[in-house]
Amino acid sequence: MSKDAKQRLHLVFGGHVKDPQGVEFDDLENLDIVGIYPNNADALAAWRAKSQAHVDDAHKKYVLVHLHRLLDDPEHEQE
Repeated sequence: MSKDAKQRLHLVFGGHVKDPQGVEFDDLENLDIVGIYPNNADALAAWRAKSQAHVDDAHKKYVLVHLHRLLDDPEHEQE
């Protein structure tokens, strides 16, 4: 990474969801944290591999989170 390039971290994780249409996970203690990746391409490849490995289980879902967006604007979504 060049000295001027900003770090763009991405998180890939997944688990069993209550509804295949959503992202509300059943058991947060048993989430599968796949990893944190330095760019979207690597994260997408990891997400795709995990998702395809569980294609027969509609309630198993993996997501890709753009951590760099949260780090750039931490107050974007507040509870």
